[in-house]
Amino acid sequence: MKKQSRRNFVKTAAGTAALLPLTGGIQEMSKAKKMKNIFIHQVYFWLKNPDSEADKAKLVEGLKTLTAIKTIKSYHIGVTAGSSRDVVDGSFSISWLNVFKDKAAQDAYQVDPIHLKFVEEYSHLWSKVIVYDSIDV
Repeated sequence: MKKQSRRNFVKTAAGTAALLPLTGGIQEMSKAKKMKNIFIHQVYFWLKNPDSEADKAKLVEGLKTLTAIKTIKSYHIGVTAGSSRDVVDGSFSISWLNVFKDKAAQDAYQVDPIHLKFVEEYSHLWSKVIVYDSIDV
């Protein structure tokens, strides 16, 4: 009898614990964490040949070379997520997001030989580039 009660208790406790994140029972698990004291550099590329998988792969290859730049804290290489809301612009081919410690770190990235070489070797692939830089409010 004791064994059965213990099993039921464990089952019930495990089920309740699994539901807590879904019901907001544990605030800390679902709380978004603010990124502070950083510089965000977002770059959107439109390829000259947007249907070319080879050109996309080539640009991604080039962006990966940039990850060796020491001032980059973190990065993300992406493609459009396919969202279909009126406010979403999914016309770009590749996105490049970087997090820097501050503006000085981003400024150093801009003149880094790796970045300059990237622009020289890969700029023939894109027809348009838009950059959004932002800092904390």
